[in-house]
Amino acid sequence: MSKNIKVILGSIYLIILMTFLYFLFSEFEIGRINDFQYYKELRINIEQLIGKNLYLNLIIFFIFSMIWVILLGFGSPILILSGIIFGKWIGTLISLISISFGSLCLYIIGKYFFSDLIHQILKNKFNKFITRFQKNEFYYFLAFRSAGGLGIPFGLQNLLPVIFNIKNFNYFFASLFGFIPHFFIWNSVGAGINKYIEVSDTFSLISLIMSKEIYLPLFTFIILFLFSLLIKKKFFND
Repeated sequence: MSKNIKVILGSIYLIILMTFLYFLFSEFEIGRINDFQYYKELRINIEQLIGKNLYLNLIIFFIFSMIWVILLGFGSPILILSGIIFGKWIGTLISLISISFGSLCLYIIGKYFFSDLIHQILKNKFNKFITRFQKNEFYYFLAFRSAGGLGIPFGLQNLLPVIFNIKNFNYFFASLFGFIPHFFIWNSVGAGINKYIEVSDTFSLISLIMSKEIYLPLFTFIILFLFSLLIKKKFFND
């Protein structure tokens, strides 16, 4: 791909990203960001909005999550948000499906439009894993997702498989199943935050962390993190 086309596509991407972030954050009252009552009001408004038409809001969230991922958004915020809005069970399900599709779309875009650039940036660093992925790409990519992407930023995780040329089918389902533990934990945290806002009159970080809706998922996350280190050692360390 020529340099001029890359510059044009990159500029279009930045314009879309900035526009998207502007409309996202323009809905918040920045002046009340430290007002706990503001979050209680937001929680009530969200609950009423979702209750009016659950299926429509699931579709909207699905589209929003896909766009978020395609625009290289971080994974954790959208997972916590889905837990706050839909609860841990529905939130986990909708975030799993939408983010898996969004990741696949980003992967396809990267593979067909930015393949040479991605190879140039990442291939030398991850070249040692190419042979392993070629032997069983689904198995290794499932392990990669289950290990939390080995600490690699989420957007980069979704583009890294370009250098391995993973099949779209294997990419999607390895992501879908590999995401489950992490997504459930973060959605549980989001649901716990929503519950805390509902029952509390004032905000206290200590009381938030000590609520079982928060410390149980966080404790599970620590266990999962240790498990991911074992996966990394078994599959990805030399």
